[in-house]
Amino acid sequence: MVVNQEIFCYFASNMLTAVPFSLPIADPTWIFFLVLGLILFVPMVLERLHIPSIVGLIGAGILVGPYGFDILAYDASFSIFGKVGIYYIMFLASLEMNMEEVKRIKGQALVFGLLSFLFPFVLGFFANESMGYALPAGVLMAAMYSSHTLLSYPIVLRFGIGQRRSVSIATGGTIVADTLTLIVLAIIGGIFKEGTTGWYWVFLAVKILAIGGGIIYAFPRLGRWFFRRVDDSVAQYVFVLVLVFAGAGLMQLVGMEGILGAFLVGLVLNKLIPPVSPIMSHIEFVGNSIFIPYFLIGVGMIINIGALAHGHAVFLLALVMVGVCVVGKYLAAFATQKIYGLKAVDRTLMFGLTNSRAAATLAVVLVGHEIVLPSGGRLLDETVLNATMLLILVTCIISPFVTERVARRIAMEAPTTKMPNVSSPTADRILIAVSNPETRDPLVHLALYLRPPQTEQPLMAVNVILEDKIHLRERGAKQLEAVERLASTVHVPVQTFNRWSVNIVSGISHTVLENEVSDLLLGLHHQKRLGENFLGHVTEDLINAVSQQVMVYFPMVAINTIRRIHLLIPREAEFEPSFAQWARRIAFLAQQLSCVVELYGGRGTLAALSDYWQEQKMNIPHEAHEFRSWHDLISIAHAVKPDHMIAFVMARRSTISYQPYMERLPNQIGRYFSNRTLLLIYPNQQTASPLGKGSRSVLPTGVKGAR
Repeated sequence: MVVNQEIFCYFASNMLTAVPFSLPIADPTWIFFLVLGLILFVPMVLERLHIPSIVGLIGAGILVGPYGFDILAYDASFSIFGKVGIYYIMFLASLEMNMEEVKRIKGQALVFGLLSFLFPFVLGFFANESMGYALPAGVLMAAMYSSHTLLSYPIVLRFGIGQRRSVSIATGGTIVADTLTLIVLAIIGGIFKEGTTGWYWVFLAVKILAIGGGIIYAFPRLGRWFFRRVDDSVAQYVFVLVLVFAGAGLMQLVGMEGILGAFLVGLVLNKLIPPVSPIMSHIEFVGNSIFIPYFLIGVGMIINIGALAHGHAVFLLALVMVGVCVVGKYLAAFATQKIYGLKAVDRTLMFGLTNSRAAATLAVVLVGHEIVLPSGGRLLDETVLNATMLLILVTCIISPFVTERVARRIAMEAPTTKMPNVSSPTADRILIAVSNPETRDPLVHLALYLRPPQTEQPLMAVNVILEDKIHLRERGAKQLEAVERLASTVHVPVQTFNRWSVNIVSGISHTVLENEVSDLLLGLHHQKRLGENFLGHVTEDLINAVSQQVMVYFPMVAINTIRRIHLLIPREAEFEPSFAQWARRIAFLAQQLSCVVELYGGRGTLAALSDYWQEQKMNIPHEAHEFRSWHDLISIAHAVKPDHMIAFVMARRSTISYQPYMERLPNQIGRYFSNRTLLLIYPNQQTASPLGKGSRSVLPTGVKGAR
């Protein structure tokens, strides 16, 4: 018994010495354990209380931080992860923007950014003057009020309204407001630097323009080069992070804050990372699960709630700061809403997104606190520093509450930014024929880009095993597993079929019929010898065997690097029963790639397509060219660059848009476009369109019968 007691005491004493009971906790293992526990459980608990998780994570940081229960110290890990987190927020904000919409409303974003800076700046400057602050300190504090951080942006992503017009205006205005704020910071900081001359400002402007221009010119080209040569998703993700931190670091080199560089990198990579791509899924997953929550906890840890007990000065200054910031940002949102005729919910959404302060505000107050005046004091004293921490806390509570409330309300209404729902439940059942490992992944990527974002239909994939080659069943199963893995990265369900058949055509065609498939995706076969059929006998037989829409795809570059689509349409294609079906597919593809569509065809056909997109509120940037020379495609071949896609709407025999030149068209395509990314569309020829419309009902008003 005595021996057992001695053994127990030995193990107990060793375990107690191994547990880090001293506070704050210094062991990295336990620090990470505690932080991950907060990231896991705080949102789960607060979701039941209908409290935004952002507020909860900041509150958790206050409790465990040095000004709370002092469980964790604000060490290097919070500094590093916090920096990554704020870069992530700014990068995601610009990456999620609909660039075509931004181009359309760039003037509105500029106006909102200027108003969002000017209203708080003017109100803050006069408030600071009345409280007796000197001119440099008053100007710097006023600029601090004008900045904002898109802390609530993950909320709008969660509710699926990230591409709403007011969100685009708010995110576009962010770069304007924060840039002006940081320029004021650079000017005030430069005034107090020793040896500052007039050339300092010239060099500062030149450096900013040079670095910004270099990022805009070099990073997209570098991204396209890398994505074309590297398919590994992990390598692509790390490469994107390298560019984000390179942009942030370059901006810091010229005296600006890194958040501007991260935001700018997101803008220039926007077209290379479509919303439904696996790389976007990786970026969002890692950021929302680790880096952004870590940053929010770190923000809470530097907030000193106890500063209120040090006297009324901090409390009163913080009250003025909050009042100026809230009123100033609301006035900017109100004025923008009235100027551009937006809805009241858009005004509230813009206000909620731009009300929180974190990154730029912290940069301003910390730099101002480090500037020592000739009298020995600091430009921004301890009172301003503590009041700013309270400003960050209050605005970071207001912003998520307002944003979540209005975002939930918008999501429950019929959103104007989503595509119209199709009338048939089988309209978006896309089947991928899998056989060649080289074309498998490109076909899956294409299917994801063609698939409407709001559809609940799964993707489908089929692999056919010939009865005399049963030993290949396992290889086919692995192919289908690879399709499932790739689609799962963007949370798209996949239904797979690994079936036996006497021949490939019957196996695929029976799968199409049995599952009410709307679109069949095939990879273009590789010609093994001269004179061989361009499409291949299997593809031709499949086109003849099924009446559903068939798309034949030949990728030369990664699809996310495509910058322009050239679409050739035969005359009278608008009278086909499936006109709307392929028109929608091209629209979804162009939206995902954020690229311009060059249209070639008859005048009436081009007008019908343009009117259809406009009628369906599909804002597709396109240029129409009347084209009649289908016997010779050399003029178009010169216009199609290596990073363009050439797409043909084909026609089958005995259809309205069929012309005799269609027989020779595949050979012309093979001659002129064998080294370009190619998409051939054979429209649906069923009696009823999958959209539930007749052959002529798809024509917009005023163009029916146009030739």
